[in-house]
Amino acid sequence: MAEPPGTVDAESGASDTPPPEAVKKASKAGRNLPAAIGVALLLGAAIIVSLLTVRYLFIGIIAIAIAVGTVEFAGVLRRVADIRVAMIPVLVGGQAMIWLAWPFGREGALTAFVLTVLACLLWRLPGGAKGYLRDISASVFAAAYLPLFAAFAAMLVPPHDGVGRVLTFLIGVVASDTGGYIAGVLGGKHPMAPTISPKKTWEGFAGSVIGGVVAGALTLSLMLDGHVWQGVIFGVAVVLTATLGDLVESLIKRDLGVKDMGTLLPGHGGIMDRLDSLLPSAVVSWLLLSAFVPV
Repeated sequence: MAEPPGTVDAESGASDTPPPEAVKKASKAGRNLPAAIGVALLLGAAIIVSLLTVRYLFIGIIAIAIAVGTVEFAGVLRRVADIRVAMIPVLVGGQAMIWLAWPFGREGALTAFVLTVLACLLWRLPGGAKGYLRDISASVFAAAYLPLFAAFAAMLVPPHDGVGRVLTFLIGVVASDTGGYIAGVLGGKHPMAPTISPKKTWEGFAGSVIGGVVAGALTLSLMLDGHVWQGVIFGVAVVLTATLGDLVESLIKRDLGVKDMGTLLPGHGGIMDRLDSLLPSAVVSWLLLSAFVPV
């Protein structure tokens, strides 16, 4: 029977631990794959259960994820760059954006966002002039990038076919990420943005396009009674926004000099490392689904 890795041969006394080069080659996937798959399955199961029981529970999942992501993002900014996000206004205002998007739609989310910006301006006043613009800019960015974008995902839930809309959005993003990941690992050779995300390749992007288009065509036509051509457009749009979101967060992390935004999710990093492609895609998904399949 084969011995576990890292053991020492009893006869020669030599360790069978592979050299660093071998480890590097074996870990071309760039993550702890079993842990990543396990976490993804657990998160997916929680989302599916919420949608198939009381679909409004999905808004609660969004709200919790955004609250954790906000704390995570603000913590990195303060620890690495001494940038102080107006935590209370962004957290409270963020929850207001998400929950007011349920009964009041865009008007509720945008009103809560504007009030959050005003609260951030006021909250930071006692801290004085030094770093004021820097801290306010980071606070407004955090409020827009996390809860305001997430509010569009919450707006997918209320319509009578809300479950189908949410699944169409999520499956599109997952198919894009999965297709890109598989194609990149198997045949990625030409870097797409080497100065931003060296592991992202054009081959991986092609895999994302294939996965996103197939998923969009199937989900939009089968779940929402849309047309296949609409699903193709939807898939391409989701791939573009998911890729943009991934590149933007990679650039933010490179600017801050961190590998991951957190360590909460084994094999993935932090909550923000999973939300990067979902947040901008939520906005585009809501816009396109509202146009293609009006309520």
